[in-house]
Amino acid sequence: MTLLLNHTDTVKALDKTAETALIRLVYVSSLTLHSRLQASIFDKVEAYARDYNQQQGITGTLCYGNSHFLQCIEGEKAKVMALQQRIFADKRHKNVKIILLKTIEQRTFYDWRMRLLFLERWLWSPATKQQAAQLSPFLPFAPHGWSSERTEQFLGVIKNFETPPHVNAAGITYNALGNMIKYIAAPHQAFLIVQGFLAVLLVIGLLLLNY
Repeated sequence: MTLLLNHTDTVKALDKTAETALIRLVYVSSLTLHSRLQASIFDKVEAYARDYNQQQGITGTLCYGNSHFLQCIEGEKAKVMALQQRIFADKRHKNVKIILLKTIEQRTFYDWRMRLLFLERWLWSPATKQQAAQLSPFLPFAPHGWSSERTEQFLGVIKNFETPPHVNAAGITYNALGNMIKYIAAPHQAFLIVQGFLAVLLVIGLLLLNY
């Protein structure tokens, strides 16, 4: 099932599924600008997920790249639905969309700590780059357009990682700064290009006047 846009749709899709049935839900979302400028947001999300998921018996993985999240959540239907409602109400992200929803016989991810994977090559260590070579077909990370089949392929790759792709705190800070610069510059890109071109013409004109 794909393109379920809200919590009500999800509940209807699983209406005939037992509350204790094991399900897998994968959603994607985009960080808000305010969240992108907070380097500590990833530590907060990971810490919350670790504590909550252990209590609720939920497993999965949380992936971030290119200002987008993809999270796979596995657990009993009732527990997953309660978590999904919290996720949809979280104001730190936007454009939340479910791209995969199904009942499962067994979990793909068994670690309740909800591993956090960073999917931006320029932030990775050499060891991480070597291990994560299989991720090339899924980069640059743009999961909003993925089909359920492509999502399953992606999960199949990352479930076998011995250690998840990671970055250090300094890299996250630089990434937040880069997002701020990109946000400010992008709307004015055409203006800056025109002004730069005119500046070059002005310099050429001044040089010609001196000869």
